[in-house]
Amino acid sequence: MEKITEYFGSMVFDERVMKATLSEKVYKSLKRTIDRGVPLDSSVADAVAAAMKDWAIEKGATHYTHWFQPETGATAEKHDSFISPAPDGRVIMEFSGKELVKGEPDASSFPSGGLRATFEARGYTAWDPTSYAFIKDGTLYIPTAFCSYTGEALDKKVPLLRSMEALNRQALRILKLFGNDTVRSIKTSVGPEQEYFLVDAEMYNKRKDLIMSGRTLFGAKPPKGQEMEDHYFGSIKTKVAEYMADLDRELWKLGILAKTKHNEVAPAQHELAPIYKTTNIAADHNQLTMEVMKKVAEKHGLVCLLHEKPFAGVNGSGKHNNWSISTDTGVNLLSPGETPYENAQFLLFLAAVIKAVDDYQDLLRLSVATAGNDHRLGANEAPPAVISIFLGDELTAILEAIETDSPYGGTVKEKMKLGVDVLPEFSKDTTDRNRTSPFAFTGNKFEFRMLGSSNSISCANIHLNAAVAESLRQFADELEGAADFNTALHELIRRTIKDHKRIIFNGNGYDDSWIAEAEKRGLSNLKTTADCMPKICDKKNVDMLTSHGVFTEAEIFSRCDIMLDNYVKQVRIEANTMVDMARREILPAVMKYAADTASAMAAKKNAAEVACKYEARTVAELSALTDSIDLAAADLEAAVDKLDSIDNILEASAFVRDTLLPDMDALRAPADKAETLTSEEYWPFPTYDKLLFGVR
Repeated sequence: MEKITEYFGSMVFDERVMKATLSEKVYKSLKRTIDRGVPLDSSVADAVAAAMKDWAIEKGATHYTHWFQPETGATAEKHDSFISPAPDGRVIMEFSGKELVKGEPDASSFPSGGLRATFEARGYTAWDPTSYAFIKDGTLYIPTAFCSYTGEALDKKVPLLRSMEALNRQALRILKLFGNDTVRSIKTSVGPEQEYFLVDAEMYNKRKDLIMSGRTLFGAKPPKGQEMEDHYFGSIKTKVAEYMADLDRELWKLGILAKTKHNEVAPAQHELAPIYKTTNIAADHNQLTMEVMKKVAEKHGLVCLLHEKPFAGVNGSGKHNNWSISTDTGVNLLSPGETPYENAQFLLFLAAVIKAVDDYQDLLRLSVATAGNDHRLGANEAPPAVISIFLGDELTAILEAIETDSPYGGTVKEKMKLGVDVLPEFSKDTTDRNRTSPFAFTGNKFEFRMLGSSNSISCANIHLNAAVAESLRQFADELEGAADFNTALHELIRRTIKDHKRIIFNGNGYDDSWIAEAEKRGLSNLKTTADCMPKICDKKNVDMLTSHGVFTEAEIFSRCDIMLDNYVKQVRIEANTMVDMARREILPAVMKYAADTASAMAAKKNAAEVACKYEARTVAELSALTDSIDLAAADLEAAVDKLDSIDNILEASAFVRDTLLPDMDALRAPADKAETLTSEEYWPFPTYDKLLFGVR
């Protein structure tokens, strides 16, 4: 049997392969590009392309593709073969540096939010050498950025790389103030935990709503849900275990460090967690992970559901974005140190994050906004739509002591002065986890828990990186001009804690009282995509994002249009699917059962002259419900027609929030009630109990 150590990364053009296939000169030049962003000259690109082609062909690849991440939220690829015609009629295998570095896919059919006219087809992909190329399904995949003919970013990778560079610039300024001149780069790292559902493929194919929208638009509550809490960390069913083992193997071949797998809280729900990687690589790996999860499921007669809320009444699926900042020398800047010097540095970076999250609550909220995630946030299994930070009791007490210049009641009784030896040593893990917090400190990282399971992690990390970069910029501007660094540092951290402590909340984020308390604190509660997405266009957000070069102003406004357009289209598809299912599946089934019950009642009366109270009551209830379903379907259809007449995207998204979604709920209610009264053999598609407990 092949050992894991032998096949791990076997399909990746990583450093091991580079060292083995490139000359020392070319390898060092490429490493400088990867590590420091030094431009790659054409001769090096040609050498890398030749080596990459030979390696890929040896692994059985016949094609290559520039793999990019447009604003659809998915990935895109156009495959070209390595073959070129030879003069004698044969073919040769070619792949040049130019073909490696740049591709030219048609960009006209990808969302641009008005950045370009649809008849302008030209777009460019540019190789990202920091993310390794890999082979999948006989094709060499080259991770790339995607931009328009005029240079605007049309993807999620370009802004992510820009945000990482913005944070790197400002963090280096801070480290120099602490006398550290050896660090050459600072990068953010992410470990995204991925939740998902597995359902039987045959059942999935009988549910039009799952096929069209990824979630069940109808479905009565099953006799058993998650109330017994027996699924979480429970024994893994054989078919699921086989899927997980196959998934691990495929991911490991691609160099993706899938580490942990287990059952999640809801029936049929599971989780996969990787080891941390640099953020842009983690983003690539997570997109690839979602693709592989779906493909491997098909081999096992399963379907992997990545929608944030595929089933009403049980937990939805999130993606926990574990985020940290580290130097190229291996120091985690969010890890408490062992000396006053290290702890002062830690506290400054901690203060920068606290300030960033408070100042840009709206950006963080909109970075995870989708039609699917709107169903999950605040639904008693996910963090609420209100942004807050959990720090734990010990760290909060230390910050309070700094803010008030009072003695710390833990291990040190003297007043604390940053930069001197009375600052207490921190524990590495000072508190229990708070799974209700949207943004929780967990020892040496922050866990941003609001991301939806189908989200690209790029959006959240773009805005998080940019917001922290802005805090660090303001800190560096102030401290670089200080006469006494330690005094200025202490005052800066004290003031930051005082000004932004409203964002710190260590309690139960699921409790309704917290929402009222958050409102008193002045925290935003942006419940839907329609509420939060326009906030990206607010002047403070535009000024910050453009000042750090993360987005141009045009790119910001385009992204607002794209995300709202996606929101409107997604809910519109769901609404049309509901009308279709109600009229073509649910109503015929209910009417047939009611008619058969009425016929049975009539026959029973004729034979025995009895009252038939059960049958009469059932027929009456079903008849009333069919009328309600029919009227609700008509109302929903009329609402969709009204939506189609609205040209302004802000008005359309507000109409979806205020009219279309309530009309969908109004249709679902009588349909779900009818399901509970209709004989199982008549119901036209698999019910929740079969979907949630059907995989053995």
